[in-house]
Parts: sequence; structure tokens; C-alpha cells
Amino acid sequence: MGTSMATLIAGLFDAHPAALPYLAHGDDVRTRGEVRAMVEREAALFASAGITEGSTVLLQVPPSYTQVQAVLALWSLGAQVMLVDHRFKSAEVEAVREVGRPQYTVRGGVAGATPGFTAEYELVTSRLRGGRPAATEHRLVQFSSGSTGTPKMIGRTPREVAGEIDRFARIEGMPVTGERVLLLSSTAHSFGLIAGLFHSLAQGVTAVFASKLTAGDLLATAARYDVHVFFGTPFHYALLSTAREIPPLPSLRAAVSGGEIMEPSVAERFTARFGIGLGESYGTTETGVIAMDVSGSLRPSVGRACPGVEMRVHLGEVEVRLPASPYLSGGGDRFTDGWLRVRDRAELDSDGCLHLHGRGDSLVVVGGLKVDLGEVEAALRTHPAVTEAVAVHNGAIQAYVVGGTTASELLTWCSDRLADYKIPREIHVLPQLPRTPNGKLVRRHDVLRAAVPA
Repeated sequence: MGTSMATLIAGLFDAHPAALPYLAHGDDVRTRGEVRAMVEREAALFASAGITEGSTVLLQVPPSYTQVQAVLALWSLGAQVMLVDHRFKSAEVEAVREVGRPQYTVRGGVAGATPGFTAEYELVTSRLRGGRPAATEHRLVQFSSGSTGTPKMIGRTPREVAGEIDRFARIEGMPVTGERVLLLSSTAHSFGLIAGLFHSLAQGVTAVFASKLTAGDLLATAARYDVHVFFGTPFHYALLSTAREIPPLPSLRAAVSGGEIMEPSVAERFTARFGIGLGESYGTTETGVIAMDVSGSLRPSVGRACPGVEMRVHLGEVEVRLPASPYLSGGGDRFTDGWLRVRDRAELDSDGCLHLHGRGDSLVVVGGLKVDLGEVEAALRTHPAVTEAVAVHNGAIQAYVVGGTTASELLTWCSDRLADYKIPREIHVLPQLPRTPNGKLVRRHDVLRAAVPA
């Protein structure tokens, strides 16, 4: 596939006939050839703005054909693309800019909005003062929550992206040429981007998008295109299982969940309603996919290590062998002697299947999206009246603070600084926070809840 992004993109488009459908949304079905032509036109516009090989570009566009085409166009020019979730608020985008120092921003839609899939957005390209060109070969850059509020910057090279595309192609049960996948996972995150968009382009698969996030609309879209596979998060499968009626889906053969670990009850309900197992894809932004079971037959494990992945459980936590640290900033001591500590507690059974037992740090998953509770605490502590803050997760994020303010004021404060999925569901203002005998703040939900006045 080559080692530059431009070569990689060209090779993916050349892999199958131009007339084969690639993207589908409502009545708007676009062939590989049509998307390629749009990518080339978009690339010419970016080039006229000064974007070239090694330019650094922050891209924030809601789910859309525009987002797909902009990513591919920027990579075809050799730019380093910093993908930012469309739900990020202005303060979060500014934090990313401070860390990444991009030369350009390309944005569409309204920052912080949470629309469904829309075909087109008008893009605005801006040149930034003080931006720096790429200093490494990394061309895909993503950001992960940091416990101090400063995002961690994670980079992947064209060779690493190509390797993961190939890895997905070697996993039994993945969509194949001529099939259609209902892509519900975010295309700004690793699973939706690589397993959804790039795998589909490499294998001649059609990626189908739904307009609205309702069980009825998702199933109507699946039936309209007679899809073969679902890709989504546990939220999507819980939603689909609430449907009053399920239309005929004669070709549906697989469904895979990524982003967070599936609750057994959700998988059981989905299987009972749809008659197929619910598979699991386990990975991280830093590593890409680690383990996967498309069939769902290996539950409660998340499957075995994917082809080409060297994985181990060391001192009770998952570690993955990588050629170099994926962190361009942040990351601390997580990468040592060629091994990345994923910070998920786990064990391997005698068949080599990986069983996960929760996080070993402050990272939690909300709606398939990772949130570092330390980032939530850091945002609360920036309020001038707050002296202490603790955030915990017990089905939802809850915060406990000390300070001369109110819960409603703090919710407003957070809504201006955190993406909606990071905002605490509940905030409690206490006269003091519980501490251990040696003075450390307690982060146990039951102890904190007991400290709330009746």
C-alpha cells in the first residue's frame, strides 16, 4: 500500500472499480469514482489555501460526506490531519490547538452541536498564526482526555494506518466486496474511521449512514439498503433492541460493537431480537484494534489478539507491543521498553481470549467515548469559587465539590468548557470532601454519596 498517505489513498481507490457504490445516505448514493472526483476537487481548494505536504490541519466537521471527503483530500496532499470530535466546545478546541499548534483549521457546522448525519457542510479554512508544520511522519493525529485537563496528542504514521487496514481485512467475518455496512460509529474516532471508512474503501464495501438516531430510522435505513453488517457502540445496540417492530433484514449476518465494553444484558437482548450474535472490537486510539470477535460467539471475552498484534497481560493489565511511542505529547510512563500499558485490567484464558475487568485508571467510557475523570475535575477546579473537586462514574459521571457556588452554576460552567458527553449528570456541593486516614481524597461512589446531606 505504500508509505505515504497520498499513495495509500490512491491505492485504496484503485483497489476496486470506480462504479462500485462507496457511500450511501438516503437517496444520495455515491460511487467510488464520484467520491474520488470530489476528493480531488476538495484537495485543489485546500492546495489553493496553501495546504501542502507536511502542513498541519485541525479538522472539525460533523458526520457527513463533507467530513469523509475533507479527510481524504487533506491526506492526498500529505497534510497531517488533527481529527477533532465535532462535539468539542470552543474551550476544548482551544486546548487542542495549544497542544497541537496547527497551521490551519478546517471547520464545518457549529462546534459543540450534535446533529445526525448530514450530506454536506460548507467548509471554512483558516490560517493560524504561530502554527508549526509536521515535525514527524505522523499524518493521523487524535487527542485523548488528559487527567490534568491538557489533552494527550496521539499520532499514527501512514505505514501504521495501512497496517491496521490490512489487519481488519484479515479478521474473519469482516464485510467483504459487494456487502453493505450500516456505519453508526463515529468516523472521527478510530473504529469508525479505520474499520468503517477505510476498510470499506479497501474491500469494495458500501458504508451506509442513517439520518436520525432513532431505532425506527436506523432500522428503516438498514432495511432500505439490505445491509449485511452493523458497526456501532453499545448505545446503538441498546437503542435498536427497543424497536417495536424489526423489518425484514434478509442479508444481516453480523453486528459488531466498539468503543466500550458491552454489558451482557444488552448483547443478550440484541441477540434475542435479531437472531445473531453481537460481536466485539476492542482497541484504543493509541494502538488501533487489539482483539476482535465478529461473531460474538466468544463472549464474555472480547476475542483473541488480531492478526499482527502482539499483546500480553502483565501485572493484571493489558499491554501491546508497538514500534515506538504513539504519544506526540503527554502519555507519561505508559510506553516502556516497546510495550504500551493500555491501563485495562484483564486476564487471558487458556484459549487466548481476552477477558476485561475494567479500567486501572481514571478513564471511563460514556456512550462509546472515552472521558478522563481528571479532565472533568480540572474543569471544575478552574471555577474561581471551587477549592476541591472529585468526579466518579457510576453509570453516569457525578461530581462532588467544595466551594461557595451552586450546582446549577457549575453545570453552566462545565457546559461552556466540556463536550456534552463529559458534563457530570449530577454535581453536589459539600462543606468538605471525604478523605482517607492518610489525607487522600476518597473516590468511591458509595462514600461520596453518603456525604451528601439528606
